[in-house]
Amino acid sequence: MIGERSTFAAYITSIREDRKYTLRQMAEALRVSAAYYSDVEKGRRNPLSYEKLEHLAEITAMTEEEKRTMYDLAGKDRSEVAPDLPEYIMQRDYVCAALRTARDLDADQKDWEAFVAELKRRKG
Repeated sequence: MIGERSTFAAYITSIREDRKYTLRQMAEALRVSAAYYSDVEKGRRNPLSYEKLEHLAEITAMTEEEKRTMYDLAGKDRSEVAPDLPEYIMQRDYVCAALRTARDLDADQKDWEAFVAELKRRKG
């Protein structure tokens, strides 16, 4: 779904338009000024806070896939980890250890896909 909407700003603009919200309506629903929200959608301001992103997802009834895409794009725009992940990572030492191991071993996409597939197999 990212495709032509490969930036956070373009993505949330597209979501808003798909759901038939005006910019002003969305800003009001998020309790921010229309000028501020316009700047966010034009990429002139950083992506919204995690709390505002959660509210945006609720307002627009985003699917889980849409939410993940939004979080990933917000993180990329900020040059940070997607905003839905830091708490999970920081509260689990084993996740930090796994990420460092993957980094040190230069795990590639195939390695991570196999890891995720194994986790899903065990939990499924």
